Formats: sequence, C-alpha cells, structure tokens
Amino acid sequence: MSAAAIYIALGANLPEGGRTPQETLALALEALAGEDVSVVARSSDWSSPAWPDPCDPPYVNAVAEIGTGLSPRALLDLLHRVEARFGRERSRRNAPRTLDLDLIDYRGAVLKAEDGLEIPHPRATQRAFVLLPLQEIAPGWHDPVSGRSIDDLVEALPRGDRDAMSKLQTVPQKAP
Repeated sequence: MSAAAIYIALGANLPEGGRTPQETLALALEALAGEDVSVVARSSDWSSPAWPDPCDPPYVNAVAEIGTGLSPRALLDLLHRVEARFGRERSRRNAPRTLDLDLIDYRGAVLKAEDGLEIPHPRATQRAFVLLPLQEIAPGWHDPVSGRSIDDLVEALPRGDRDAMSKLQTVPQKAP
C-alpha cells in the first residue's frame, strides 16, 4: 500500500442476469478494466449478513486496489455507471442490490464535495465488510481522517460484526 493507492469496495447480494453475486463482482472489475482502470490487487470474496434486514440474502464483498488517471469525481461517476450496467437500482438506503461499488480511499485524499463525493468513504471505518477485505490486501493502510491503522480499526469493530464475516474464496493478492 502506498499513499498513491486507490481502493474501492464491491458488494452484491442479488443475482443479476443469471449470475451469482460472486460472478457479478468479478465481471464488474472486468468492466472497470475496460474504462481506464487497472486492478492492482483484489481481496478474497467475503460473505456478510444482510443489514438492516438479516432475512435478505447475505452479501458477497471484496475490496480492490486500482490504478487510474481518472479524477475522484470521474471515478465515482464511472462506478455508478458500472453499477447501473449491472442492474443497480437506487430505491432506498441499504436495500438489497445487484452491485454496489464504493470509493473507499483515493490516494489518501480527504474531500467532501457538495455533489455527493466524500473521500474517504464516510462509513468505511465502521464496516467489517470493508475493513476485513481491505486489511487482506493493504495491511499497512491508515484512515486518512483519523490516522488510525487498519489493525486498530478492525479491532475496534464490534466482535459480532467481525465474527459474522467469512472468506468465501482466496484469490491472488496482486494482479498479473
């Protein structure tokens, strides 16, 4: 991990186009690769319970380190376009979804724009489904706002949130 790293979180809990959420995450990264984005590293896929309604299907989550020449705003817009391509509908907050792509950290920048762009992601440090996959590929990461290490942030999570997470598969950490 370097100060120039960009991290995105990926999540899905609904099938789309006959694909499982795991397949959707992989295809979303491929779609980004066709749009001036390169995948530098990718976490394993992790399972997390749906929230706020645990009766919804569980989520598949991952984090990827990417490289791009896109600005933060252009990257966020691209993430939203890819979500839409995979059937994402923005009905209500925390609703089940076919794909969720969040910009977690953009080269350590701290930015809160009036157009909805906030970096780092404002709730990333409170979410096991972001922090555990991020810790896997960026063990030296520090929150740009608080300066806290990833290990400290993971330790501060409620034990139940950490224990509810499970790895689905291990993937190579660095892209070829």
